[in-house]
Amino acid sequence: MARTITRLVVQQRNKRRVNVYLDDDYAFSLADTLAAGLTVGQTLTQDEIEALQREDAYRRGMDKALRLLARRPRSQREIDEALRRADFEPDVRTRILARLREMEYLDDRAFAQWWIENRVQFSPRSIRALRQELRQKGVPRAIIDDALAALDDDQLALAAGKARAYRWRNLPPADFEKKMIGYLQRRGFGYATARQAAAILQEQTQ
Repeated sequence: MARTITRLVVQQRNKRRVNVYLDDDYAFSLADTLAAGLTVGQTLTQDEIEALQREDAYRRGMDKALRLLARRPRSQREIDEALRRADFEPDVRTRILARLREMEYLDDRAFAQWWIENRVQFSPRSIRALRQELRQKGVPRAIIDDALAALDDDQLALAAGKARAYRWRNLPPADFEKKMIGYLQRRGFGYATARQAAAILQEQTQ
């Protein structure tokens, strides 16, 4: 049964949202760009109402996804999980993810490369630790393998320990070694790699 639009009211707290009243009762709200196509006195079927609500959900979800991507690159799973937690339906999330891929805003391969470069520059850690982080972000294993292929744990360990080595340069050798090995192991490096890096770093700071 068709219902008649009797009022269109801009929300006080969010001027970009419009409350839609059908047959004098509040029915739902829409983005102002969607509501712009409606007029008082217009009739809407149930199918038309549902189509408007789906389109509104898509636009709200897209806005949320774009805000997240504006802060930093994200994996596809990160965006999907954020939308799921915000109660967007699976079909809406699927549509948003597809559109973001089409716009080249979502690319797990580019994301993995960005993540690794960011870590290597600002917070080096082991290949194993990087692999685990990317898995937690939902990046496919094949993409992770390709992204990590050129890295070397020995070099990463030296990069990770460099700043600490300077800070601990005046410690007795045994204390320096103990602190450095523990620090590097907490960043995911194996004992042998951490010990070798500790020895090199200690020598470099003398």
